[in-house]
Amino acid sequence: MLDETWVEHRRSGDREVLGWVRPQGDGYVAVDRLGRDVTGPVDWLEAEAALEERGLHWLGDLWQLTRADGSVRRVRLVEVGAHRVVVKDDDMNAVGEGVVTTYELPFPAPSSLAPFVGDRHTLDPGDLP
Repeated sequence: MLDETWVEHRRSGDREVLGWVRPQGDGYVAVDRLGRDVTGPVDWLEAEAALEERGLHWLGDLWQLTRADGSVRRVRLVEVGAHRVVVKDDDMNAVGEGVVTTYELPFPAPSSLAPFVGDRHTLDPGDLP
């Protein structure tokens, strides 16, 4: 959950939130949109620079979600907010009225949500919704 000591850091052009800078000890930690630390304690300008360098492009990447039963699903981020993270099964951008399973996760996103490590160009039958 967001702490009132976290300060939003916005991109200069479109003012999109890149993450937050939070105090830690004598320094500051850059925190990304998933609520995960990007840096250790650094000075304020380094924390902002880390968020600027990270940007938002990574939000559109393919992710994997390990569920409680141990199964791993290919997922895409649908909603990333300061109160929750929502992902959906990767439907390969299918068009239509098919049912796509979504998963609501807490913020910060748990470690069960991680960047996809498989071959993104191969669909594993276990990844089918």
